[in-house]
Order: sequence, then C-alpha cells, then structure tokens
Amino acid sequence: MISHSRRHCVVELQALPCRIGQIRRIVSAQLRHWQLDPLIDRAALGVTELLSNVHLHAQPDKTCTVEIELRLGRLTVSVIDSDPRLPVLMAPQADSLETSGRGLALVEALSEAWGARHQADGPGKVVWFSLTAAPAPAAPQGPVRIGSKPVREPARSALVAVDPGAVATGLSVAASVGARPG
Repeated sequence: MISHSRRHCVVELQALPCRIGQIRRIVSAQLRHWQLDPLIDRAALGVTELLSNVHLHAQPDKTCTVEIELRLGRLTVSVIDSDPRLPVLMAPQADSLETSGRGLALVEALSEAWGARHQADGPGKVVWFSLTAAPAPAAPQGPVRIGSKPVREPARSALVAVDPGAVATGLSVAASVGARPG
C-alpha cells in the first residue's frame, strides 16, 4: 500500500531483494516530486541499507514500513519493522575483508543524523536517518514579460579612408572618417 500527502509518504512492504529496488525508485520519484533532487542518491542509498538490514536480520518476518517526511527543512527516512532488537553500529576494521556489517556505518556517513528506537505503540523498532533539505526554488507567479524594442541598423556610408599610420582610437577613427584622401 502506498499513501502520501504533500510532504509525507508511507510504503508498506516485505523487505525482499526484489522489492528493495522498487522502494529506491519510489523514494527517488517522491523526492523529485518534492524538488529535492540533490538528496536522491543519499536517500536511496540509505533506505537500501536499512531495508537490507531488515531482510538480513529482522525476525519473525520481513514486513516493514518505509516512511519519508519533509518537515522544517529536514528530510527524515524511517524504516519500521516488528523485530524489537535495536541495530548495533559495527566498529570499522581497517584490515577487514568483510563484505557485510557496514550498512549502519554507511548510513551514518551519508546522513546528518541517524538513530534507532523502540516503537512507542507496539513491538518492533524504528531506524531512521535525516538529511538537510535546501528549500525548493520559488516558482514564478505568472508569465514573465520580456520587453524588447527594435534595434536600428547603423547607417551605411560610403567607403571610409583611414590613414594606415593612424593610431586606432575612437578619436583618430572619427577624425579620419571626415577626411578625404589627398
């Protein structure tokens, strides 16, 4: 189910790999609609990491809700699932060749703030991150009138003789225009 208002969008889904790409596209389209194009890459990557965590770790099922909200210049992306266990940020390992366990570190790096909390109204948790949103440029209020007036072509004159030794300045050219070759 998808529902959205002007600055709030909620999508319920099963966090399966085939659905994660669809949610990325939904989040991207919603941010384009809100004219927040500069945030699309970071928001899509962050929601992918959070949904991947639900897919890998959430018990007893993979049902979750993605919520994006724009309020007071801040975009917040939340993923809510039924597993009460809060995620743990893994310490970075410089020499590690691990290919998993970096999702929350990536979310931390791409966002201004992030966190996790137990759901207030039932079992489960909310994992969220936020990004600062620049205000969208104001749309013009009506058609813009551009005034124009015809440009007069310069008068065509007879051949002008210029002394080749004259210094090309406005004054010497103007003085040469009136001179006749002698």
